[in-house]
Amino acid sequence: MTRTSRRAEGDAQPPVRAEGLTRSFRAPRGREPVVAVDDVSLAARAGAITAITGPSGSGKSTLLQLLAALDRPDRGRAWIGGVEVTRLGDRRLAALRRRRIGFVFQSFNLVPSLSARDNITLPVELDGYEAPAERLEQVAEQLGIADRLDHLPAQLSGGQQQRVAVARAVIAEPDVVFADEPTGALDDDASQALLRLFRSLADEHGHTLVVVTHDPRVAGWADDVLRMDRGRLVAHGGSSSEAPTMQLPSVAT
Repeated sequence: MTRTSRRAEGDAQPPVRAEGLTRSFRAPRGREPVVAVDDVSLAARAGAITAITGPSGSGKSTLLQLLAALDRPDRGRAWIGGVEVTRLGDRRLAALRRRRIGFVFQSFNLVPSLSARDNITLPVELDGYEAPAERLEQVAEQLGIADRLDHLPAQLSGGQQQRVAVARAVIAEPDVVFADEPTGALDDDASQALLRLFRSLADEHGHTLVVVTHDPRVAGWADDVLRMDRGRLVAHGGSSSEAPTMQLPSVAT
């Protein structure tokens, strides 16, 4: 399926949708299972940033993994566009993740033996394509890692590794980018650069971003803010604060 046809499909279906997602984990003997996500339903708008906030242990990272098809729920259903990911087999799920989903892991998940450049382009190459050099250069420039592309992860700071992980998530222009605490290892300047990139992806190119965060700055740049507590969605509203207005750089397509 081409990107144009996927976007046309997205016009009819929310890019991310869930109904009744529930996920629990085993507890030590004699204790009740821990319910991390409890009957959550939601829909993320196309071309918008949705922030999921809440205290530690509220279930927001587990919810993100369920929405991104990195984990399977005990009950409930989830969709990426018109595709119900909770019913896909492993092979089709892997293809969908490579082509339609970008994910920024809190722990980076970079391949130690690959350069930053090769880590960024790895998902595209696994799908049998070559990342356009212009796009790689522009994304790297926006994230402040253009001069670090030939370095191994061990030669990068934690913030630089985080920015490599973000570049890897967006290089293939996925329909949806999921991010788990994307600013956690970044200083203020790097955080602002990342948030500008996220806004340009949403505003100029129609990508959907779903971001788990403790950072009020991230929530302030979001179009919608969902708050979780004890596995449930307890609040839903617009941006919790007004993001600064500025001219955003374009991301090459």
